[in-house]
Amino acid sequence: MTKVIDIPEARDFILHWGEMGSHWGVNRSVSQVHALLYLSEDPLHAEEICETLGLARSNVSTALKELQGYGIVRRTHVIGDRRDHFLAETDLWDMLMKIVVERKKREIDPTIQTLSDLTDQMAKRDDVPKHVRERIGRMHDFMGTLSGWYDDVRRLPKSTLVALMKLGGKVARFVPTRSQTKH
Repeated sequence: MTKVIDIPEARDFILHWGEMGSHWGVNRSVSQVHALLYLSEDPLHAEEICETLGLARSNVSTALKELQGYGIVRRTHVIGDRRDHFLAETDLWDMLMKIVVERKKREIDPTIQTLSDLTDQMAKRDDVPKHVRERIGRMHDFMGTLSGWYDDVRRLPKSTLVALMKLGGKVARFVPTRSQTKH
């Protein structure tokens, strides 16, 4: 039986996913573990992951915890083996939505809260320059609108999201522009 890592294209995918992960703010090892599990047909235990990727057990343990925290890798068991095995989410839409939910929770929500706190603090002061007050306020409004839009989109069925994505820029035809509303 051919191991995934023995397929040159799979190996290149794993390496590339690791590189991309570092651009997305995710540790390279975490991304490589995710790529390996995503390509693996069968669940893998931590030792297999270590051997396949040449990573330390501590790196793999940390990666698995982080990936489980995102909800894109889950623990499973194999009959006759007491070790934990791991599987990656293979439905790309479900994987994307799980990642976005977690990133929003970790990055966007705290930013909105901080901007709200700053807006409240500035409201009690009269020595904050107008442009600072306006710019933080605009950023708070923007982030709040973005968050609301995300919540609306997230409730849409997967089939609708796929159709919207395939429409791409064509969806703009359905949104009135300023020149259309002046008449």
